[in-house]
Amino acid sequence: MVNLNIAGKTYPATEPYLVAREKVREFASAVFSNSALSRDPRVALDSGYGGVVAPPTFAVIISQRAEQRLLFDPDAGIDFTRLVHGDQRFIHERPIVAGDELTAQLTVTAVRRLGHNAMVTTVTKIRDRDQQLVSTAIATFVIREEPAEAAPETAPETVPEPAQGSKEDAR
Repeated sequence: MVNLNIAGKTYPATEPYLVAREKVREFASAVFSNSALSRDPRVALDSGYGGVVAPPTFAVIISQRAEQRLLFDPDAGIDFTRLVHGDQRFIHERPIVAGDELTAQLTVTAVRRLGHNAMVTTVTKIRDRDQQLVSTAIATFVIREEPAEAAPETAPETVPEPAQGSKEDAR
């Protein structure tokens, strides 16, 4: 059962994640981004960026590293097998680019019960090596706390086969 008292808890920042050019390219392909900024270093440099520019949702890779600390914290009481990702939003201060070294620090901002579910909302601050804010990830997780009532087992309905015979028999 989710511990309601984790609201307000801040976890330690993650180890730095070095954003690599090929990771940005791979992510761009995975999300069907055709932007030359995400694929061609020359285009990115000519546009004023220090490296290829990650698609906006690349921040999820960084934020999930911080979310793991919450999800595997025994005091949180979260059963990962019962978790559904309810919402994810990003507020970007600047684009993430290849060469960035990013850390993420998660704070649980709200925990509430809704029926047989718990809803946990988090805010993760993603910062560069100079501790400048790059992006804020806001996520809501829904954790089912009781198994759904299983429907009673019943035999499948059978439909009678049509009678076998000639067309003459059908008249």
